[in-house]
Amino acid sequence: MMTTEKSNAEDLQFQYVEGQGRPTYPELLDSYKAASDAVLLSEACTIDVRYGPLERHTFDFFVAHGAPVATMVYYHAGYWQARDKFWFRFLAPSYTRRGVNVVFVNYPLCPTVTLTDLVAGVHASISRVLEHAHALGQPRLPLITAGHSAGAHLAVEMALSFGSATDSRPPAIDGVIALSGIYDLVPLVSTSINTKLGLDAATAKANSPIHRLRQNLPPALFIVGAEETPAFIAQNSVMADAWHLAGNESFIDEAAAADHFSLLQPFSADNGATRSAVDRLLELAQVRFRDARGNAQIHRSTP
Repeated sequence: MMTTEKSNAEDLQFQYVEGQGRPTYPELLDSYKAASDAVLLSEACTIDVRYGPLERHTFDFFVAHGAPVATMVYYHAGYWQARDKFWFRFLAPSYTRRGVNVVFVNYPLCPTVTLTDLVAGVHASISRVLEHAHALGQPRLPLITAGHSAGAHLAVEMALSFGSATDSRPPAIDGVIALSGIYDLVPLVSTSINTKLGLDAATAKANSPIHRLRQNLPPALFIVGAEETPAFIAQNSVMADAWHLAGNESFIDEAAAADHFSLLQPFSADNGATRSAVDRLLELAQVRFRDARGNAQIHRSTP
């Protein structure tokens, strides 16, 4: 390997792995886990609802307090190869008390499955969440996909698959909240992350949603921590710009003093700049939900 190639690979390893780490992460994640355990005792929820054939094809559904106004489907972090939904249940109360159902989705991990198959399997989570909400007696509500890191990639992938309307069918997804995601996977090929992903340049590009954007996608909020590496900050801004250039509404929140995992604190706060950005996205999703269903009704009634 030429010196420049080695230097570039080392820089990518730092940008996507070592540079994102913090000595406080073990303690922080333990606090998230403890808070998530406590949430099970205080919130109305259904745990481990199955949406597919594999063991990890399950989700937890936390029910909104009072009359629900939206449903947020959340995909967890872990570079598609680690972690579990149960670590992140602590996010629910900030949303359920504002009338938002919150759904935490598990998915099979690489290398047990390929990344391509992982994404394909997660598709079924969307229809199954809608079925479960209907079984609870809820009306059809605006649906927002959300996720953190690898989960942000999955949230965007779901919007690409289910976020556009046809003449007679409204979109299944009305908004996206993507926290510190990876949307161009090609830089990961030379990093240690790829040991379990097994990507080459072609499969990394094929699994990169930034190359498949189009018009008529839902409004999207892209959030990143101001203390993250330049690569993660760039992934966030480049994706937001590309979403907009494709003809869709997008905006950015850069959370002050937040790193890759402390970013979840302003996301779950009851106030602050990040929460204001999230509330704006929820409002946009509700408008899109109403407009899309009105348009679908017009098309159905036109002779």
